[in-house]
Amino acid sequence: MIAEAIGGWLTNSLALVADAGHMLTDVAALSLTLGAIWFGSRAATSRKTYGYYRLEILAAFVNGIALVLLSAWIVYEAVARWQAPQEVAGLEMSLIAAGGLAVNIIAAYLLHAGHKHDLNMRGAFLHVMGDLLGSVTAITAGVLIIAFGWLWADAAGSILISIIIVVSAWRLILESVNVLLEGTPSHIDIRAVEAVILETEGVAGVHDLHVWTISSGIEALSAHISHDVEIAASELLYRVKNRLHDSFGIDHLTIQMETLSRETEAIFICDTGTRCFEPASSSRASDAAVKAGR
Repeated sequence: MIAEAIGGWLTNSLALVADAGHMLTDVAALSLTLGAIWFGSRAATSRKTYGYYRLEILAAFVNGIALVLLSAWIVYEAVARWQAPQEVAGLEMSLIAAGGLAVNIIAAYLLHAGHKHDLNMRGAFLHVMGDLLGSVTAITAGVLIIAFGWLWADAAGSILISIIIVVSAWRLILESVNVLLEGTPSHIDIRAVEAVILETEGVAGVHDLHVWTISSGIEALSAHISHDVEIAASELLYRVKNRLHDSFGIDHLTIQMETLSRETEAIFICDTGTRCFEPASSSRASDAAVKAGR
């Protein structure tokens, strides 16, 4: 970042300055990522029952917004430069951008393994990929300036870098907002989840079905499942839990079992391990609710 900032100033290259500015946001983004990972590893408390998992999503959202704002500034400067092209040292610009490209390739390799399963890591990976493409664009602009004297290539390269940044940032923002609004994860079809539950032997109906993301790779589900009185709720729960795990990888479940008359029998909670349990107070609360006509 420092090398490209100084190099951009010395060579009068907006593309290098833009790439350095992008790297500046990367420093902040990677710091947010590390901070979110550290906070996310802290144990849950009575006031933070899910722990600090959502900090990862907030960090990803902030990263996306920062990228969009940076892109707007780059475009503004590029338009001004396009209208009044300035001399740019093409050779030095290309050499500095090539150094940035080498660093970004190493960083992308290091982050690649975790970006598919972690939204925050994906944000960091997208930052680095944007830098990598930005370095390629800056090198190309430098070559065009050296070969043909096209000074406008510097401004054009800056605008192209901005487009690359906005496309990746917009996807990141949309995914982050969907998680914060507790929307259904994009890779899960809620109708398919309902169908799998209904196809389970012993299930008579399902309603109030919700699936949401706690944090990257951690999905939760809550539902009311009705069944015949003759069927044991615990046995039916075991079948449903296994089917949801095998079909969608969902293990964090809160399921309220009901008879066909919609009378609540018990609320079962399944953790991310293999256990499902009925809270000690749920049976008494359910009996009280039935007696009260609720």
